[in-house]
Amino acid sequence: MKLSHFNFDLPKELLAEYPAENRDEARLMVLNRKTQTIEHKLFKDLIDYFDADDVMVLNNTKVFPARLYGNKEKTGARIEVFLLRELNSETRLWDVLVDPARKIRIGNKLYFGDDESLVAEVIDNTTSRGRTLRFLYDGSYQEFRNKLTELGETPLPKYIKREVEPEDAERYQTIFAKEEGAVAAPTAGLHFSKHLLKRLEIKGLNFAEVTLHVGLGTFSPVEVEDLSKHKMDSEEAYIHAPATATINNAIKENRRICAVGTTVMRALESSVSSNHTLNEFSGWTNKFIFPPYDFSIANCMITNFHTPKSTLMMMVSAFAGHDFMKEAYEEAVKEKYKFYSYGDAMLII
Repeated sequence: MKLSHFNFDLPKELLAEYPAENRDEARLMVLNRKTQTIEHKLFKDLIDYFDADDVMVLNNTKVFPARLYGNKEKTGARIEVFLLRELNSETRLWDVLVDPARKIRIGNKLYFGDDESLVAEVIDNTTSRGRTLRFLYDGSYQEFRNKLTELGETPLPKYIKREVEPEDAERYQTIFAKEEGAVAAPTAGLHFSKHLLKRLEIKGLNFAEVTLHVGLGTFSPVEVEDLSKHKMDSEEAYIHAPATATINNAIKENRRICAVGTTVMRALESSVSSNHTLNEFSGWTNKFIFPPYDFSIANCMITNFHTPKSTLMMMVSAFAGHDFMKEAYEEAVKEKYKFYSYGDAMLII
């Protein structure tokens, strides 16, 4: 398959700038791969498609307020700094993106906060917009992290043109977020409410949690027509023993195993054993899933509607079947489903 197979016209009015008022009342398109049929439901109706002892696999990563605004020394120019990953906690080294990048050179200092209590020095260039910063802060590591949280804001996706609102900190976090480290939310999980999780639990579903810290690489555009030449950025992932036990037991019993989001699917497929069961995992994955691809663990998937030409759309195509996915996306545009992070959802069974 080529990059051009994943292009489509997305009307701007279908980009969701706000989530559904109640998380679980977003619209849900249900794709049945066996019957090749499409149904239109609400997200909370997904309970009807699962039985006791089926497994929902959730990504428990937590978004941290990764977007900071600082001022450049001498000129006072306002600079946006997007924290990507911590390289060294002792020396407080971070990989970041800066904007506007042309103004930021090695040796420059940036000052954050009204009292300029946090300072960063640029020590390396990594990419055109990427820099390595060393943060200078008088205080313990925990106090430093608290300061980042205090000065940072929720990193909403770039396509959301409105100003960040205080409510976004909660809106852009799943209710099962625990492990801090993502710069973007695993968006399929945003549709779950506490009430829906409780109903699924009462019905007898089992839950397994994995961690994949979503990085900006997930949203990097694919710029090569030959998909095999695209390189995914690495993201940190963890799959612990309780999750592998729950999932492998469900494989043995031929149960429905639902990956809640492309991030979960990516984590699971990064740690498959030779006999198609799940291994524990701790490390980094740069796995890129595009058609054709044989999935080993999950046989069901919840996902949002994704950007044209995105790696996320390519994974959905590999899982649903490309022609069926195209039909679903055409239907979504026709029926005015909302796209992207705060948008509507798709259940593929």
